[in-house]
This record gives sequence, C-alpha cells and structure tokens, in this order.
Amino acid sequence: MQQDGNYVEFYKGKKILVTGGAGAIGSNLARALAQAGARVIILDSLSSAERWNIPSLPGVLFVEGDIRDEVKLKRVFFERPRVVFHLAAFFANQNSVDHPEIDLEVNGMGTLRLLEYSVLTGVDRFVYASSGCSIYGSDAPLPLKEEFISMHLSTPYQITKMLGELYCNFFYHHYGLKTVKPRFFNSYGPGEVPGQYRNVIPNFIYWAMKGLPLPITGTGEETRDFTYVGDIVDGLLHAGVMESAVGEEFNLASGRETRIIDLAHMIIDATGDKAGIKFAQRRKWDTHPRLQASIDKARSLIGYEPHTEFEEGLANTVQWFQENWDKIETSARFGPGVSSAVREMTIKQG
Repeated sequence: MQQDGNYVEFYKGKKILVTGGAGAIGSNLARALAQAGARVIILDSLSSAERWNIPSLPGVLFVEGDIRDEVKLKRVFFERPRVVFHLAAFFANQNSVDHPEIDLEVNGMGTLRLLEYSVLTGVDRFVYASSGCSIYGSDAPLPLKEEFISMHLSTPYQITKMLGELYCNFFYHHYGLKTVKPRFFNSYGPGEVPGQYRNVIPNFIYWAMKGLPLPITGTGEETRDFTYVGDIVDGLLHAGVMESAVGEEFNLASGRETRIIDLAHMIIDATGDKAGIKFAQRRKWDTHPRLQASIDKARSLIGYEPHTEFEEGLANTVQWFQENWDKIETSARFGPGVSSAVREMTIKQG
C-alpha cells in the first residue's frame, strides 16, 4: 500500500472508528491507521470475522458488538471519534437472499443508527463502504461509471447497500454530516477468511490447499474487477482526508477484468492442486457476466491509483494463507460437510 504523507499527518493522534474492523478490509485499514499514529476503535460482532485477525498494535481498542446494539454504539461513540469508517455489513448476496430481514436490520437500521450517532457526537466525516457490484444493476455499460444507477437490483444486499448511500445523502444534505461513499469491487487479499458466503478468491485458495476441485458457477468466461485490499485501504485513507471526496460516490477498483477460469488456473498453479475444476449452474441472482469499473472519478477526486498487479496481489494472498493455515482451517465458515460447502460456494458479485 502506498503511503501518503498528507494522510499520515492527518490521522496522527486522532480517534477513528472502524466498524467491521476484524474483517479483511477493516483489519488492514485499522492496521494502516494505527501505523499512521491514529487511535483506532474497532467495533465488530465477529459474526463473520475472527478475533485473531484484529491487529495487535498500540492504540487499537477492540469492542465486540453489533452495530444494532445501542449499548455498544454508546460505548464506541463515547470515545468521540473524529472519522467513522463504516465497513460492517450483513455480507453478502446469497446470505441476504437466505436472510433478507437480518440484511435489512444490519445494513439498513445499523447504518442509520451509526449516522445518527455521528451527528449527535459531532463526527467530522463518515466514510460508508458501498458496493459497486450492487449499485449498477445488470444492464449498465462497461466500464461501470458512477452516474449510472439501476432500480432493478437482484438481491436484498444490493438493495440495502444502495439504501445506505441514500441515507448518507440525506445526512449530508439535511444535517451537514460530511459523508463519502466509496464503492468497492471484488476486494481480495490477506485477511479474508474463507466461508460459505465469502468471496471467490479465498474460497478457491482454501479448496485448492485442501486438494479439492474448484467450483465455478457458470462457464468460467465471467469476469470480475478484482481489487487488492491494500489499494482499497489507500483509497479509504484518502477519502477520509480530502475535501474533494465529501458528498461524493466513486469506484475503488482495479479497472481490469479477470476471467474466473483464468483465476482458477492461477490458483491451481500456485497451490499445486491436482483436483482441477468443476462447473455448476449459475445462480439466479448472478446477472453480471462481466464486471469492470471506471476509476476515472476516483483518480480525479482523491488521486486514487491502484498499485498492485493482480498476480502480485494473488501471490501475497496465497502466502498469507500458507502462513496462517492452521487458524484459517479452524475458522473457515462453511455448512456441514465438504460436499455441501462446495455446492454453496459462489462467485460473489459484491
């Protein structure tokens, strides 16, 4: 991740709240903030993350709790954070299809509560982790640009991620809360534990290291815009500082398409998996045969530039798996039985 003296100086000594700070992006963000001299408060329920993933660094305070829990919200906002990075979410597409009410409670009411507490305690800036794979729907032309949105969304998760953006707009215009809405695309990298509802890359690496076939839902010609976690963190840190980002939404992506079949072969080569590939029927909600984001607006607003080539980022991720395999194998969150888990794995849209 590229270091920028401006944001390092800005965050030094400031209290920063990171919801979802035990997850892949959140833990990497919390680490970067702590290394920049910030005092970091992490709020995470550990429902889809692991305590061992939280950075053990000076200045990091971890509070275990749900963003819907008023007691926990009062606890973290009592610390008077200056910037809130809201990454916690009920994740992701298939999970929301299976549990739409919980999705609405967490992604809708949870986000609303955080915005309310931010106004009440005078937070300087609220950075909301949105999802580019959710906002644009299935009919947007490539590369996906911020001015195109769709009302025809495929899952409750996509709906509630858009809802979060709309609430941010309301709190910006009505209360003057400085909100920023970066839209993530298929993030990957060290820190993401595999599981039933997780992204395709950690799940592929997990199955490959166990010597199992890699399940592709579709033909394998589908593409995704995989974005390394370090590049996303760099974009978030700038979003929390730069005035040009306030009130805006913008893609944080690589701007590059990668075919799923090519990804599978790269992971097979990196792990030595001999079991090959198996194909399954595409899920009904998976309406994006291709994904590629435009990053022109992020470049213009915050000087965003992804610096990690996909091959390098994938190698870093495989290395992280190898170094933490005992913990990852214990923590992987799949349903009962390996065969059941293989059937449940999916190429995540966002």
